[in-house]
Order: sequence, then structure tokens, then C-alpha cells
Amino acid sequence: MISANWATSPYPVYPIGMSMVSAALRRAGHDVELFDFLQAGRSLPAAQARVESVAPDVVGISIRNVDNVNAAHEQRYIDTVRKLVECVRAATSAPVVLGGSGFSIMPDEILAKTGADYGIVGEGEALMPELLELLAAGREPPERVLHAPLKLERDAIPPADYDAELLDFYLESGRVVSIQTKRGCNKRCVYCSYPSLEGRRFRVRNPSAVVDDVERLLERLSAEQIFFVDSLFNDNEGHYRAVVAEMARRELCVPWTAFFSPGGDLDDETIAMMKATGLDAAEIGADATTDATLRGIGKDFLWEDVVRCNERFRRHDVTTAHYYMFGGPGETPETVEEGIRNVLDLKETANFMFLGIRVLPGTPLMELARREGIVTAETDVVEPVYYFSPHVDRDRLERRLTEGFADRFNCVFPPDALDDKLHLLHKLGIGGSAYDLLVRAGSGTRRRRRRS
Repeated sequence: MISANWATSPYPVYPIGMSMVSAALRRAGHDVELFDFLQAGRSLPAAQARVESVAPDVVGISIRNVDNVNAAHEQRYIDTVRKLVECVRAATSAPVVLGGSGFSIMPDEILAKTGADYGIVGEGEALMPELLELLAAGREPPERVLHAPLKLERDAIPPADYDAELLDFYLESGRVVSIQTKRGCNKRCVYCSYPSLEGRRFRVRNPSAVVDDVERLLERLSAEQIFFVDSLFNDNEGHYRAVVAEMARRELCVPWTAFFSPGGDLDDETIAMMKATGLDAAEIGADATTDATLRGIGKDFLWEDVVRCNERFRRHDVTTAHYYMFGGPGETPETVEEGIRNVLDLKETANFMFLGIRVLPGTPLMELARREGIVTAETDVVEPVYYFSPHVDRDRLERRLTEGFADRFNCVFPPDALDDKLHLLHKLGIGGSAYDLLVRAGSGTRRRRRRS
């Protein structure tokens, strides 16, 4: 199995999807070898040599992202997958199967562009063992693109197959390792593909199994920080509380972070409970910067909830990072100015700004883009298409965001500018996590400006 991801911003992410499919295959009695394209220095010859040495019966390629969703500086990843397929073809005649969240978003188009044999949409843990049985019996699957039902939950969701060598690489590169506590999302954000990828309800793992993963990583592999990779950690059904309570019951305290929504029942008592188990950073998905644009993208909270959420985490000494997309439905020149002011008024946090919103199949935003003529029947959806409100001009918006955040070190636009800022801090001998560095440097900038 090959992880095709090579993106590293804002930090390298352990290929947990591939690892969970690997665990399911091992459970079914298969021998599995893992290869990570990023770990191999993005080397196509290394990938080909590894396939030749393993001589596999089947090769699976996991696609995490189609592109970097950064309209200011675009990077496309599918051509790399096509080259990986060519390397596999040169090394073996074994069937090539594509999967992963990136593939599942637009499977037919990606299969055609890469020339792979088959693809699995959805939960590969459920369907990959069945596909291997068919191929071993010399039978063709009914279709080239197979759709897995979104049904796994509780103990049916396997723990990831944490490869020690691969884990060492990601800990050295980003000091973060991933754990999943649940799948699916019941929110209605117009741009998000999670509901179509994982379903519109939360399907949870047993809290004890999740914390078993935490202990296993701590005791055997010396994980430095846990990243709970759920679409949303603080679900409104309270599963996250059960996970945290189980960590507390076992008296575990390990640095961890997750994605949070500003709304819901995220109160001081809950944050204190999470802090006691090691929560040290919160990635907050506001995604828009004003009440009007929050409504436009389907959020169920207001900007005041974002401010209140940030303040609560600050009170408990938890570093926060926010992500925003400017130019979405409901955006106007007036909301752009209001949004810039709102972001700058947030205290002691790291802020990442995106230009426009990547339009993905299966989302309400795709339907809106079709109605407004942004996407037509001739549009190649694998190539990045971005939604911009008809009330804003893209070039003017980019210039205004550049100007608006130019003198704030803790405000990153475009998102890949983070690499340059961290490089500067490291040259100055300043160390620490990316978010902490941005917050500290940004606070220092503001203090110096006041003194002058």
C-alpha cells in the first residue's frame, strides 16, 4: 500500500487512512507492506524499487488530497498519482487500486486520469478485503469503481496499523501522530465533503478503543502529540466527552489537539477537563469572519461565538488556530472589511486565511456554482475551481487581504506563507510548535507597535 500524499503544510500528517485499511487487511489474513511517498523524499524511483522488491499481488494507492485548496498558490497532486501508477506498472503486472478521501470525492474522473485498474469509494476497511478475495479467485469485480456502504462503527472501525518506522518519520518531521475517534458529520456547511465521504451522522468508535490507541502510542512508540483527526471533535452528541473521560479515568496526560466548532456546549468546565488530559492546542473551524458570511456557508453559530470560544481556550492556556475562507457566499466588500477587523481583534491566536472556496462534487456549493455558471458540464472538476461571491473581485480581494494582514505575524495569508515565517523564526533561534510561535511573535509585534 502506497500513501501518495506529499503535502507538508502546516505540518506532515500521518497516513491514518491507509494504516486503518492495512489493519483491516492484516485482520483478514493478508500480508501488507506500507510505502510512504513523503517519507521516501517524494522519489518515484524509490517507489518503483520498493514495488519490485515486494512483488505484490495487489497495489493500493491512497490519495489524501486532490490539490492544496490554495487559490493564491495552487498545487495539484493527481499528476503525481498518475506517475506513481506508471512506476507500479513498470515494476509489476499486479492490479492497482485507488482509494482515500481525495479519490472518493471524484472517483471516476481520477481513475480515468491516472489509468489505475480499480477504485474504492468510502471505507476501504470494509471493501478492500472483499476485492482481494474476488481477485484471488480470478473473478472480476462488478465495476471498476466500487462503493463501500458507510456502516462501520464501534469495534468494526479498526485501530490504525501504526508502523514504527513510518511513525518515527512523522514524529521527527511534525511531532504529531493521528487518531480517529469517529466518522461522519451532521453539520450543514455548504462547501464540506465530509458528509458525502463519511455520512451525515456520527459513527463513533468505543472510547476505550480510542484510548487504547493513545496508550499504545505512548508506551511503545513515544508519540509527542496526538492529533484527533475527526471532522469535528466536540460533536453535539457528546461522544468526545466520553473519550476525554476515559483518558482521565486512566490518568493519562499527553499533549493533544483537534478540530473544534465554536458553537455547542463547549464551556469552561469541558475545556478544563480536556486541559487536564493534555489538550494544548485547538484548531477552530470558524471558516468565515462575519455573521453574514457564516450564514452564507451554512454555519450554525455567530461571530460572537467565535470570539467567546477563543477567549475560553485562552483562559485555560490552550493555544488556538483559526481558519477562514474569504470570498464565499454572502461576501461583499463591506463584509471583507468587517472580517479583517474581526480577525485582527481576536487576541493571542494564529489565523490562516484562504482566498475563495474550493468547489467539490457532492456539496451544496457545487450546486450553487452550477446555478451561477462557475461550473458547467464541460468543467474538469479535478482541476481546482474556486467559488467567489459575485459581489467581490478576486484580484482586489487578494490585494486587500495581503494589505490587511501584512504587519501581523500571527496572521498568515496565503496559507503557505507559514513556511517562510517559521523559517525566519528558526533563523532567529526561536523554537516551539508552529501555532505557539505565531501567537508569541504576533503578540510581540503588537507590543512593540504600542511602545513606539
